Amino acid sequence: MQEDKIIAETQFKATLSGGPGGQHANKTHSQIILYWDLSNSECFTAEEKQRLSQKLSSYLNKDGVLQMRCAESRSQFKNKQLVIRQFLQTLKKSLKVPRKRKKTLPTKAARLKRLQNKRLHSEKKRNRKPPL
Repeated sequence: MQEDKIIAETQFKATLSGGPGGQHANKTHSQIILYWDLSNSECFTAEEKQRLSQKLSSYLNKDGVLQMRCAESRSQFKNKQLVIRQFLQTLKKSLKVPRKRKKTLPTKAARLKRLQNKRLHSEKKRNRKPPL
């Protein structure tokens, strides 16, 4: 994944953020909103775009633009770094192709061990009964 090219395709917007900060909070634009247009991105193939659109459907708006926001810090610079890190992690996680599960059967040793434990458990319970 070409992180530099992907980040170059993003736009950032700074807005007022809520939370702590006292009188200073209502004057500074420290919340960062990241915008990334998936459909116009040149970094991914059609197959990868398809996978991303399925996995990121909850993040995408009607126009296919991904929006992520960060207002954790009082610093605009830190919020920008955090939202970029979160964005790249989300992309990596979404691009990962899950491996198909291979069906397997228990080994012969495992079956024998299970039957032996079952027999021992049965004997233990049988020994608790009074003799006939």
